[in-house]
Amino acid sequence: MNVSAMIKLSVSMAIFGSIGLFTVNTGIPAVELVFVRCICATLFLGGLWLITGGHKTEVWDRKEVLQTLFCGIFLVLNWVFLFKAFEEMSISVAISIYNLAPIFVVMLGAVLLKEHITIGNILAIIICFVGSVFIVGMEHLHSIEAFMNSGFIWAMLSAICYALTMFLSKTLKGLSPYATTFVQTALGILILLPMCDFSVFHGLTSTNIMFIVGTGIIHTGFVYYLFFDSIRKLPTIIVSVLTFLDPVVAILLDMVILDFRPSLLQTLGILFIFGGISYTVLKPRKYTQEKLA
Repeated sequence: MNVSAMIKLSVSMAIFGSIGLFTVNTGIPAVELVFVRCICATLFLGGLWLITGGHKTEVWDRKEVLQTLFCGIFLVLNWVFLFKAFEEMSISVAISIYNLAPIFVVMLGAVLLKEHITIGNILAIIICFVGSVFIVGMEHLHSIEAFMNSGFIWAMLSAICYALTMFLSKTLKGLSPYATTFVQTALGILILLPMCDFSVFHGLTSTNIMFIVGTGIIHTGFVYYLFFDSIRKLPTIIVSVLTFLDPVVAILLDMVILDFRPSLLQTLGILFIFGGISYTVLKPRKYTQEKLA
């Protein structure tokens, strides 16, 4: 086991867990914040790509570049929808729904790739759905307007876009992670530039600026560097388990710093969601190991 890679991935996931806390303190809307993230990621990771000389050995395949561009669209939308969710609901609730993405990947695989799906997978999906209903809060289910304003739709859309990003990235093999991210975030700059309202950057406090820069450099540049540097050196099962550090840290910070106190039903919903996700992520590997034994 590569201990160094495990530490890097653990640190990246723990840092990423604080992105919700940073987001609510930036003082700018989702679109403009993602625009800053894209700029920081393009400069930071693009710079590393040039410094390490990776650009010299890069093999550009037209099909993979097009696939990467589609991934980039969903990646940017994923960020925008997640930050919109943070504006409407607590970080814990948004991040729990956001982490339904692996469930959607399983569903996409079953529908589009005809991958085998078990009764256990179906039950896990149902449990996650029930959990998401519990976690959004029953008070938001009394009317369509209350439900739409709860932030649930934004969080769910972010999860779907994240799942599509992962699904489309599964078959990318030729392009390096640095090249992939550079293309995706550069595309994000082009997509978001016409939508940005630059007046939102006026009147920001030094604290706002600190959180904005932190979100761009730390949560996008530095975290993605650690993530990409470690993920290819670790088994899938280890990566799957360590990614749970992200929502755990997010929920703990929300409770400790922002005084979020989930109701009993919301707590049950969080447990349902992560129970279903854990089963979906870990069970196939366990089954394979038992079969090999």
